Amino acid sequence: MGVRDKFENKAEELKGRAKETAGSAAGDKDLKSEGKADQTSSAVKKGAEKVKDKANETVDKLVGKDD
Repeated sequence: MGVRDKFENKAEELKGRAKETAGSAAGDKDLKSEGKADQTSSAVKKGAEKVKDKANETVDKLVGKDD
């Protein structure tokens, strides 16, 4: 996972946490739900990036390209 991807995913996660907290404090169920959705989206992207990284590592090992 690239540094930029990690940063963007973390920013989305933190934005989601802030929305969820603000929604809870204000009693705004929609904002709270939106925050949870942002966090879920971030987690899914993070998981996909990990799978991509592992696949690239496997391909590198198969072709003899060790760093």
